[in-house]
Amino acid sequence: MDFSDAPRKPPTESVVPMINVVFLLLIFFLMTAQITPPEPIDVELPDAGIETEVAAPFQLFLGSDGTLAFQDAKGTDEALLALEVERVRACADGGCEGLEVPSIALHADRNVPASEVAALLPKLTAIGFSQVELVTSQNGGAP
Repeated sequence: MDFSDAPRKPPTESVVPMINVVFLLLIFFLMTAQITPPEPIDVELPDAGIETEVAAPFQLFLGSDGTLAFQDAKGTDEALLALEVERVRACADGGCEGLEVPSIALHADRNVPASEVAALLPKLTAIGFSQVELVTSQNGGAP
């Protein structure tokens, strides 16, 4: 009788630790990614000769049909009211420290008459925005 040990198979590597690492990386990248909300209305930006960064904390959209939108609010009165509420909230939370007034980025469609943009500026000043940055595109419509 042969009582010697039978040949053993080498142990297989477990894939569970690798799956755990992959899921941890997936969660990490999902949590750290900055997901921007979609624009409230479609805007075709005017072209400009130079490209500059817009660092305004508030984004206001003016569509080709004259529709004004801020976040989920659409229409002139609703958008301006929502913008004013958001400015007051940001300044109350300390977002206006070191700034006299916060600035706003205006995404105006290229087909909007300049007179309509000019008529909007006093309304923005009345709710507390004296600095307005006009967002333009260097490549035909994309910001």
